[in-house]
Amino acid sequence: MIGVLLLCVAVVMLVALAVSRRRHSYWSRLGVPTPPYLPVIGHLHKQLSKSQRRWMYFNEVYYKHGGATFCGLYELLRPVLMIGDPNLLKHIFVKDFDHFVDRRITTSADESLMNEMLSNKTGDDWKSLRSVMSPTFTSGKMRSMFPLICDKADSLVSVCLKESARKPFIDMKHNFGCFTMDTIASCAFGIESNSLGDEEAEFAKVAESFFNFSFIRIVKFTLLTLLPSLYNALRLKTDTYHIKFFQSVVSKTIAARKAGQRRGDFLDLLMEAQADHLPATLSHSTTNHSNSATDNHNGLTATDNQHFVIKSKVLSERTIVAQSVMFLIAGYDTTASTLAFSSYLLAKNPTHQQRLRQEVEDMVKEHGNITYQGIMEAKYLDACLQETLRLYPPATFAERLCTKNYKIPGTELILRAGDLVTVPIWSLHHDPRYWPEPEEFQPDRFLPENKTHIKSFTHLPFGMGPRNCIAMRFALMEAKVALAKLVLAADLHLSPGHKELKISSSPFILRPEEGVNLVLKPIIEAAHS
Repeated sequence: MIGVLLLCVAVVMLVALAVSRRRHSYWSRLGVPTPPYLPVIGHLHKQLSKSQRRWMYFNEVYYKHGGATFCGLYELLRPVLMIGDPNLLKHIFVKDFDHFVDRRITTSADESLMNEMLSNKTGDDWKSLRSVMSPTFTSGKMRSMFPLICDKADSLVSVCLKESARKPFIDMKHNFGCFTMDTIASCAFGIESNSLGDEEAEFAKVAESFFNFSFIRIVKFTLLTLLPSLYNALRLKTDTYHIKFFQSVVSKTIAARKAGQRRGDFLDLLMEAQADHLPATLSHSTTNHSNSATDNHNGLTATDNQHFVIKSKVLSERTIVAQSVMFLIAGYDTTASTLAFSSYLLAKNPTHQQRLRQEVEDMVKEHGNITYQGIMEAKYLDACLQETLRLYPPATFAERLCTKNYKIPGTELILRAGDLVTVPIWSLHHDPRYWPEPEEFQPDRFLPENKTHIKSFTHLPFGMGPRNCIAMRFALMEAKVALAKLVLAADLHLSPGHKELKISSSPFILRPEEGVNLVLKPIIEAAHS
């Protein structure tokens, strides 16, 4: 019996090695350089290593194995092409986007709410939902949410100043996290989470625990990402109790909004978009009319009616709930980490901090307060955040899925439908060919008069092209308001013993590992010290 078992194991191993050898010759057959790899595993052990971290391995591949142009990697048996050439990235992200419409597919078979999120949609479903959601992030819509963000930023400053009066230093990563939590809760969920004032508040506690990834959740996510067929075969559940909690919160809020409570936030805007795409008078089938006929009740042709029916399905109540939850997942930790990194860099570079403060003070003198127009016109404020995003991009890599066969420009290499492309964002952001003194904090790089010197597609904190981050403008506005109000109220200094920043090995985003401890001196006191 033992002999039969050993024979079976040997046969399985031999078959696995044979399959591995054939699949792992994919890039060599095409003449694409490839770093050393392990049988079956490929390069996955390097990408998931805690000691090295994915962006560090990608950086090694970028410089040593051709990744600055392109090279081949393997996720288990799956071929992945790393592309670091900005000229090729212009084709991938924009010029030939029709070949790379999708991201890596991570939908599950359990009808998870996550499947309904824009980031997980593919093909025509993504196009339809994106077209409906995009108008919620126009300048006019951002302006309507500006007062909500200002209220949360004022609370942030108040809490920081109170803490600074009784503590030698404060953890700005924690406080910025509370700020982004409250802002998203207000703007996306329509509730007051009060995490800045009450860390025991239910919404804040559930949201915070959601981002404390347990080993089991990381394993499940990795399995869904790499082996979705096995994930679904095991009938694993994607929606945690956190997702169900958020779903319940949004559903209750939608019911209240339908009863007449309006705030001008993201949820209101999505509900307005839903209403705009399905007129109340549309109550009969479009098949009762010819394409040229006009509905006497609402002035719409049958074709128009079909259009509205399609749109209403795109933006169902479940879909609205999913986008609100996505807002939290995508915007909470990324924006909080960006603000933490930015405050650290400004504390470390007092000359830049004072220059930024002067710009904000001039803005207040001109406009009477921190206004939407003033924030949008603040060039140095924008430059400081863009330079922070260059040095510490929240996402250290980006991915696109090839949806139909594609010939890489200038080569004979043909990507097949289903092949994955990965982009080493961290490496592009730190390449001295594109950024002189790449490790230095130099906001002037992003001032209008210097932007022409930046090579296109070497700065990708929000992605690029039609599938870039849809909430980019909101995230930047949120970060600008918080940073402007903070430097206007306090002088930022590094805490003794915390001069250097440690970066977390989080598998998902770049974030400070141990918080960002700063000493805050109120501007009035600082002026007399």
